[in-house]
Amino acid sequence: MRPLGIDLFAGAGGMSLGFEQAGFDVAAAVEIDPIHCAVHAFNFPETPVIPRSVAGLKAAEVRAVAGIGKRPIDCVFGGPPCQGFSMIGKRALEDPRNSLVREFVRLVQEFDARTFVFENVKGLTLGSQRAFLEELVVAFDRAGYQVRLPWQVLDAANYGTPQHRHRLILMGAQKGEPLPDYPLPYTNAADTRRPITDLPFGPTAADAIGDLPNADRFAALMEHDATRTTAFGKPSAYAAEMRALTNDAWHFGYVRDWNPAMLTSSARTSHTDISRRRFGETLPGRVEPISRFYKLSPAGLSNTLRAGTDGARGAFTSPRPIHFKHPRCITVREMARLHGFPDWFRLHSTKWHGGRQIGNAVPPPLARAIAAQIAEALGTVPTRPERTLALGDTTLLYLEMAEAAELFGVPAPNSKRDRKSGAKKRKQHEIEEARLRLVANG
Repeated sequence: MRPLGIDLFAGAGGMSLGFEQAGFDVAAAVEIDPIHCAVHAFNFPETPVIPRSVAGLKAAEVRAVAGIGKRPIDCVFGGPPCQGFSMIGKRALEDPRNSLVREFVRLVQEFDARTFVFENVKGLTLGSQRAFLEELVVAFDRAGYQVRLPWQVLDAANYGTPQHRHRLILMGAQKGEPLPDYPLPYTNAADTRRPITDLPFGPTAADAIGDLPNADRFAALMEHDATRTTAFGKPSAYAAEMRALTNDAWHFGYVRDWNPAMLTSSARTSHTDISRRRFGETLPGRVEPISRFYKLSPAGLSNTLRAGTDGARGAFTSPRPIHFKHPRCITVREMARLHGFPDWFRLHSTKWHGGRQIGNAVPPPLARAIAAQIAEALGTVPTRPERTLALGDTTLLYLEMAEAAELFGVPAPNSKRDRKSGAKKRKQHEIEEARLRLVANG
């Protein structure tokens, strides 16, 4: 039987995918954003999504929704948002801004999880914020968990991802259980601050997206995010994995029934002729001086792909890099490739929602490397599942925020980035049918 994991603060599912690929079954995913809930439900059709905050959530409620009874939970994982700053005369974990971190610790204990993985920004390890981490280690100790120390900041580029992305990873286990070790790097991130000279250089930007057809060739992608095409180029080994061209590409995850002839998550961006000229004149690996957009180098790695801000903070899009070959910003699919999401994994149809889903996610190859260490500590041997899963209803990928909130029966968050009112709307009966299918699937 495959070990069970619970994904808190699941987003679109970067950690869920990594843990699944390492041999876990993700029993449930908790996520407050209904747009993220919809995309997670599409890609993980057998994982119940709980559309709410973890604040006050009971482990028994999650178990009931997941239908797992009293089965042991092998790992609880997630990245709660936190401020981390210590306050004069007040401990950081008592700061209301860090309440979700306390909730994470509480749920790990309430689930009686054998292990946990806490991920967050590397800034928590710097300066005065280290005191916050030290308090967190004490909190886990009081909850009955030992933490692997010293904590580490891992660069996804050292684990087969063609992008520099540094994440603090805190790992722990119940007292008496074996402590998991941090995964050893297996690719060279070419990080001059900490060179790893005896490792092979990992996939480059060209390896990641060089085989993808140029989205600008397809008029349909001005109005839609997907089109059928046979124009894929010769894949690198990395691109072949992203396209699921070999059995090993699925690792220990479930094979999905998908159409590899579709170019998805590839809505085009309209650039002015002046912008295109500036993009074309910018040297690879440099920043375009007017827009301040970074231009990918075909022989290098992507800079860190960021999410931008949400609707409550103005809904600003984080800049997407410039393609190394084409005078345009990269598409959401190209971002997904640079992040380690395979082509069967689809994001929200809009560039903003899709981009923030990637920017908020832990790269699946990094999550997989971490999860493999958890599995080893647990003494489980990963197995490949025999079943093939059908992906969810594509309606889930096209919902506006209010529609997604209605589907999951939650209040709609403030969002200024739904499609324009003139865009084609989803019909009410389609949303209701999608809701009923979600309920029917658990």
